[in-house]
Amino acid sequence: MLLPGDSDRDRFDRARRIAWLDIDAISKARVLMVGAGAIGNEVAKNLVLSGFRDVVVVDMDRVVHSNLARCLFFSRGDVASERFKADIVAEGMRRLDGDVAAVAITRRIQDLGDEFIGGFDLVLGCLDNLMARLHVNAQCCNQGIPYIDGAMDGVRGKVQVVLPPETPCLECGMNRSHGRIVEQRFSCTGNDVSVFVPKVGAEITTTSVIAAVQVREAVKICCAQPDKCLRNLAYYDGMKNTFDVMEIEVNPDCAHHARKRR
Repeated sequence: MLLPGDSDRDRFDRARRIAWLDIDAISKARVLMVGAGAIGNEVAKNLVLSGFRDVVVVDMDRVVHSNLARCLFFSRGDVASERFKADIVAEGMRRLDGDVAAVAITRRIQDLGDEFIGGFDLVLGCLDNLMARLHVNAQCCNQGIPYIDGAMDGVRGKVQVVLPPETPCLECGMNRSHGRIVEQRFSCTGNDVSVFVPKVGAEITTTSVIAAVQVREAVKICCAQPDKCLRNLAYYDGMKNTFDVMEIEVNPDCAHHARKRR
């Protein structure tokens, strides 16, 4: 017999009242989150509050002062001590819920080997550069791992869900300007840089919207609802408060899809 207030003792009681939402399946999913900046902070928070328990956070960067207006897990002390973003976000996730096993890896995702991503059930991209995005996209496509990519620029943002091999991947929607960016050579050390990339605008409410959509799509995948996921590219315009969906076809010349067909 349930007594008044019994249901409130279950952290996920309200979520369990959504018929299709399977908290047990969510808690068992092994999730990789690549990027622990502004979007990554919001995604990490949403993952914990949605019931995810097994999360690995990958990011090689350290906290700087300009992160503080956009990242709920960072503090001035983190800036002064030059701490790694991934370490702080993983700690923050464990602090939100002691049952969360969040692990930080403070290296580039490209340096973790070709088989690394294959150990996860799904991947969330919270990245700010195209090269890392394409690496994650390629690994997910080749190993059949769902990939949810999020990005923003000022008050605009976008989310794409890649369900290989059925849906278009990031490379399917690339154009010539993207190709030029890929051909350019960058350096995170500041040495031997061949191109200057200006910082993009960022605004926390837009970040929150994009991160929320990403995690909601992750929940659908874990709860056996992939048919309800985004199948194209969703663009958010914060000035108009609108979402527009841009249809993307599977590119027959895309190396990832061609490989699957073979």
